[in-house]
Amino acid sequence: MDSQTSQASQPSPSPQPPHTFQVDLRGLVDLLSHHLYSSPKVYLRELLQNAVDAVTARRADEPDAPARVRLYAEGGALRVEDTGVGLTEADVHSLLATIGRSSKRAEGLEEARSDFLGQFGIGLLACFVVVERIRVVSRSARTPGAPPVEWTASDDGSYTVRTLPDAERPEPGTTVHLVARAGAAEWLAPGRVAELARDFGSLLPYDVRVGDEAVTDLPAPWDRPYPGPAARRVALARHCHDLFGFTPLDTIDLSVPLAGIRGVAYVLPSAVSPAQRAGHRVHLKGMLLTERAEQLLPDWAFFVRCVLDTDSLRPTASREALYEDETLAGVREALGERIRAWLTGLAAGDPERLAAFLSVHHLGVKSLARHDREMLRTMLPWLPFETTDGRLSLEEFAQRHTVVHFTRTVEEFRQVAPIASAQGIGVINGGYTYDSELVQALPSVRPGTVVAELDAETVTAHLDAVDPAEELALSGFLAAARARLDPLGCDVVLRAFHPLSVPALHLDDRDARHEQARADAEAQADDLWAGILGSLRGSAPRARLVLNHLNPLVRRISALPDPELIGTAAESLYGQALLMAQRPLRPADSALLNRAFIGLLEWATHSEDGRA
Repeated sequence: MDSQTSQASQPSPSPQPPHTFQVDLRGLVDLLSHHLYSSPKVYLRELLQNAVDAVTARRADEPDAPARVRLYAEGGALRVEDTGVGLTEADVHSLLATIGRSSKRAEGLEEARSDFLGQFGIGLLACFVVVERIRVVSRSARTPGAPPVEWTASDDGSYTVRTLPDAERPEPGTTVHLVARAGAAEWLAPGRVAELARDFGSLLPYDVRVGDEAVTDLPAPWDRPYPGPAARRVALARHCHDLFGFTPLDTIDLSVPLAGIRGVAYVLPSAVSPAQRAGHRVHLKGMLLTERAEQLLPDWAFFVRCVLDTDSLRPTASREALYEDETLAGVREALGERIRAWLTGLAAGDPERLAAFLSVHHLGVKSLARHDREMLRTMLPWLPFETTDGRLSLEEFAQRHTVVHFTRTVEEFRQVAPIASAQGIGVINGGYTYDSELVQALPSVRPGTVVAELDAETVTAHLDAVDPAEELALSGFLAAARARLDPLGCDVVLRAFHPLSVPALHLDDRDARHEQARADAEAQADDLWAGILGSLRGSAPRARLVLNHLNPLVRRISALPDPELIGTAAESLYGQALLMAQRPLRPADSALLNRAFIGLLEWATHSEDGRA
């Protein structure tokens, strides 16, 4: 018999019985409190959520059943009562004592699951964050003959169940009893319970009270009737101030019935950074889900804060954020359309309010207009840009100039703005966020518009050349100035231009700056890197210092007989031109400015000594 036959005749091992996971409840509670939930306060949300879901379940069978939730806090203890569907003893073992199982998955309720808030079966575990023991007394509405049942659980994972006399719970429903653990009494204090209940439950559809004080405040502020638009605007502004602490510039209705969205967006009264993530307040079927929903709106809509109630969006397991899925993506797009429509409406019918809005939030609209040509076309008469003609819209600037020139950086604009303006060249500062992209998109929404990037060559070409004979006579002066500035990678040219008050203009472009940065790095590198950087040497034109022959100071310097003094003066003009353009100074530039300043002081004091 071969080995295969021998192995085949061996009896197969008997299957081992499956094992079940063991749960360390204290470890799980620690996980919930430190990693899943952001704060112990969520325990009250879970209690409210269970109570509201229980009422919803009962009303599915008995539409006229009472719908009440009552909270009583006193002496470090809390009692929560509801008139919901209640539990039998079998339900207690199946639902309360099995982690991860939710009553919303129970037979007969699956089809109505969308009516419930909770879906993850964590529920009462959140209470162990603030208590050591939970006591639940419940009576089922679905099994009228079933007696009340008591479930008592400890945070060590043990629980007991016993039936009670009918007198302990005459009516269907559930009561949860909590006593604060050491150090957590503040979370069960009457004032804190009332505050949390109002925060979480103000939009719940049932009668919820803390003692005799009503928690719910329905209808929601955006759904209430008002005498007129002005009264509604005032009421919503007050609501915004109570929630977010600011009075909005305007209010945008965010009702999207098909997506189960109802709410408003409040326009911030002051500018914020586009990188700052907005925190929006989201209710799920009336229960507050989060105050920090970040992915609710498109990124460009950073100038609003939202508060809304939704039936369609899914929460994460902690129920403190929204689950990123296709539904959320669709809602985000729909809400973006509402904000876009509001902007278009202002442009068409309320230019004063639009101007007030854009004076604060033009950056957000520019961000939107980059990707939305219709929005760019709508906003052309309104979006402000810095130009050589002052602060104008693209539409007005394009009407004034046959060619719309722009610079890509603020430094380039500062270099050329005074000179370009004097020469009649219209230039837009494209160095601010989104501006150069929008200028380049201008021909797509305004056919026939010519857009061109302004560079040093274009500016120099618009400056008047000096008479050849005069320039030849100044060849010694120019040679001395060029020799002094050549180590800095800068050429010297002579032109005549306005305004006369500008003695010198420093011009370069991005290619010249890149080449200069490469040369600086090569000078500081070791032999290996110097060789590599040297192989990358480009052919870009160097920066240039354009001296104004019409300026009286330049004329006096050009008449100096001392080449050394001419060089010092050229360095001073170079440094002054850099400072006027507000360009960042390299170490070599700072050293030059210091050297030129000291040199001029020495020359001045030496001259005084000589005359003395």
